[in-house]
Amino acid sequence: MHLEFWVNIIVPIVAGVIYFIMAYEIKKVGQIRGLIFGEIGYRKVFSAFVLLGIYFITRPLQNIMGPHPWPMLINNVRQFFLMSIIAPAILVGIFYWDSDEGDISRAAKIASYSVGFFMAIIFILVNRIAIDGSKVIASFNGINLYDAVWFSLGQKRYELILIHLFAQFISPVGFFVLATAIVRRRRHNYPKDSIYNLMPLKWKYLEIGLEVFVISMLIAGVSALLGHYYTYLWMIYYVGAIISGAIELKSVKILPSSAPSDLGG
Repeated sequence: MHLEFWVNIIVPIVAGVIYFIMAYEIKKVGQIRGLIFGEIGYRKVFSAFVLLGIYFITRPLQNIMGPHPWPMLINNVRQFFLMSIIAPAILVGIFYWDSDEGDISRAAKIASYSVGFFMAIIFILVNRIAIDGSKVIASFNGINLYDAVWFSLGQKRYELILIHLFAQFISPVGFFVLATAIVRRRRHNYPKDSIYNLMPLKWKYLEIGLEVFVISMLIAGVSALLGHYYTYLWMIYYVGAIISGAIELKSVKILPSSAPSDLGG
């Protein structure tokens, strides 16, 4: 079986399944979830994981729907949801979790979603300008897999690549970096004498999972900048997402306390 099939079809589907499992596991932990994210934060993060599952598992549509403009259109829709809805939802969920009052300012919520929205619009506009064709990357039993092609009709424009990467550096990468920093600060400041003595360990895995996701996206971005800017390079971060999801799933499954009797309230 061709490598292109694994990279563009199998890997994203596996990533999507992992995030659906994560959402299920978070929902399953019941009242303990409030200790992890706070109730409102939990709902935000749960929704974000479901949406991430949808985001990943729909990636193959970019390849199987047909030639240009389909790969670009599907990519635009998926990235819009990632940058303007999913990433802000995760960040806002972390804000709720970090808030001692159990609420955050309306301005913080509006700012998070607004920045994500504008970065998504920039991403889409650059896509519309830079993507001018598609190519067949593999064929299976008469079915072609297509990938979008940048600058097929002209010279490579690095300023568009930089703008494209900058938008994604803000959302989702910047949002996840900020979320990671909040988790790290909360973990380091957690009271050592708390009965929920495994919470720092849970948050450590959450922090590592976010870091893996961010690093994989940065590696994909640098690879695209230094090499050919084809969308399949972003498969690097789908692999990172699988690893990140597995780590975060481990975080979810760790009990908050080493003494289960302490969880009975």
